[in-house]
Amino acid sequence: MDEVIKIVNDIKSGNIKPIYFLMGEEPYYIDKLSDYIEEKVLTEEEKGFNQTVLYGRDVSIEDVVSTAKRYPMMAERQVVIVKEAQDLIRTIDKLESYAENPMPSTVLVFCYKYKTLDKRKKLTKLLAKHGVVYESKKLYENQVGEWIKRVLAGKKYAIEPKANAMLVEFLGTDLSKINNELEKLQIILPVGSAITPKHIEENIGFSKDFNVFELRKALGERNQLKAYTIAENFAQNPKDNPMVVTTSLVFGFFIQLLKYHGLKDKNPKNVAAVLGVNPFFLKEYDVALKNYPMKKVSQIIGALRDIDVKSKGVGANALSQSDLLREMLYKIFN
Repeated sequence: MDEVIKIVNDIKSGNIKPIYFLMGEEPYYIDKLSDYIEEKVLTEEEKGFNQTVLYGRDVSIEDVVSTAKRYPMMAERQVVIVKEAQDLIRTIDKLESYAENPMPSTVLVFCYKYKTLDKRKKLTKLLAKHGVVYESKKLYENQVGEWIKRVLAGKKYAIEPKANAMLVEFLGTDLSKINNELEKLQIILPVGSAITPKHIEENIGFSKDFNVFELRKALGERNQLKAYTIAENFAQNPKDNPMVVTTSLVFGFFIQLLKYHGLKDKNPKNVAAVLGVNPFFLKEYDVALKNYPMKKVSQIIGALRDIDVKSKGVGANALSQSDLLREMLYKIFN
């Protein structure tokens, strides 16, 4: 994020490079930088003649270079944006000659999503020498919660820890998807609000009571009634709660418990870091740790592997999701 801020600040101050090669597994920042350049580098009057958006699937490198070599009309520079540039992967090396001597009056932007250039190659070195090469890396799941807090703080919003965990739990590490949901909430909530689990349930569609997050909590507490009630809700709504996802997340919970059992340093800060969880939720892990000895946790992990195989249709004799959930809970609690 710091690198993104630096690129934006450089553009604001007039330090605009002739090439921006935006690449990497996380499309969110690639889109944000591309949109910023598209919106801010030229005035509205200049855009009509001097801003061109191309798509990698529709053009060749030669087409891109030809467009980039044009001179601007009644403006200091032109902007050429190549979206979905990863479709040019087979011929991207042909960009070398242009990268060696780019047009100073052109701002050429490549949105090269889900891929990266080999940093040892001549092309990458030329792009970095004469322009900007930015790699947008996927965040780890344990980093997404902090990212959510930072994004919201920048817009003068806050979020409760449980609500934050729900977003990460259900949307994973897809920053674009998370940001879309956050923007929906910002439309309906006044500036300065703190986003709660209730806000998420009412406006995004996640049930605050019937979700894997609450299932894991019930399992940790050995609250069989609550766990079976949630499982029954899952069985009635299989599209919203795929068995493969449920098994995976429950499996992850018990793997974390196994790690917790093995820790010598059980200082809360260290535990939170090793398990990759918000310290706010450590009480739930402490409860689970007391309820499930290390030997039992190992047995549960083995049982969950078996359930996972069955959920994928291997040797399950066409068991329903309801039956699989019940079997999973039985093996956890007994």
